[in-house]
Amino acid sequence: MRSPSSEKIECPLCCGAGELSRAEILDRLGVKDFARVAQLSAEEAFRLLQSKHDREHQVSWSRFEAELTKRTVELREQHKDALRSAQSERDDLTRRVEACLRELAQVRERNQELEGEMSKAARIGKREEVTFEQEVRTWAGVWISDKLPRNGDFILAYRAPNGEPVDPRILIDNKDKCTIAESDIDKLVRDSNERSIPIAALVVREESQLRQADRAARWTRKDGIWLLRTTRQWIVRDLDLLRPIFERMRVEGFDLLERNLVLAEELRRTLPEIDRIEKELGKAAKAIQSVSALVVRYRERLRELCNSSACRGLATAAEPEGSIPAAPQFQMEGNRR
Repeated sequence: MRSPSSEKIECPLCCGAGELSRAEILDRLGVKDFARVAQLSAEEAFRLLQSKHDREHQVSWSRFEAELTKRTVELREQHKDALRSAQSERDDLTRRVEACLRELAQVRERNQELEGEMSKAARIGKREEVTFEQEVRTWAGVWISDKLPRNGDFILAYRAPNGEPVDPRILIDNKDKCTIAESDIDKLVRDSNERSIPIAALVVREESQLRQADRAARWTRKDGIWLLRTTRQWIVRDLDLLRPIFERMRVEGFDLLERNLVLAEELRRTLPEIDRIEKELGKAAKAIQSVSALVVRYRERLRELCNSSACRGLATAAEPEGSIPAAPQFQMEGNRR
């Protein structure tokens, strides 16, 4: 933008014959260039205002920084205890995290040990099932299925004359553990309902693995399933005892025992009674064996005594002839003993 002082205008004295600048004309006329003065005054005013504004801005910013520093110090003092507490909590949490990590490592080791024990138990259980299957296949007139993938271990039944299995079928669950639990019973009942088999048998390896309640009620009904609790030693005898019931079920229907509660109760009492009779027979057999062993021992002792008495009689008869000298008294006493 062209300044008013440098603007070219027609000279009023020479009627446009020449051109003079505005400032030259005003200087010749003795008149001040008020536009220039005004411009310079405005520029000076703006400069002074800007300088004042800069100073005020700098003062305000310094005041703000001082106030900020003051407030920061106050907040730091105010929250120093909270910061110290937070640091203490952080250290405590760090220690707890380290303890948890150590405990987690121990739990992982324990988990690995338990997995190893479970794998051993699984191998033991599988071996128990294999040996049971091999044993059952040697029984005459008894059919057993292959190993079931789920809901039980085997299905057992008697054979018809043509070799085919006949009803009722029995769902078998083998267990080889310290003590069976109620969950094992519930699972077997659930598996029987899944397969729609009304009779199930829980077979353990030893009698000691059965609870007292199981030994007292080895044939019971639970959730519509007739359940037999037995062992590897008892199952053949139990099946022979229940075979007439199974044959009647095949003819009269599987609800035979539900309709004949007296028969069901008699069966429930019979199995524990037979177990007790077998225990007494076992005790009697052990007593007979003990007596037989004592008889053998005393028979041998009597034979030895007879032989020693015969020897002493021969020695006494030979003494008068003087051919055999008499034995000393202490030797004879030793022979008697």
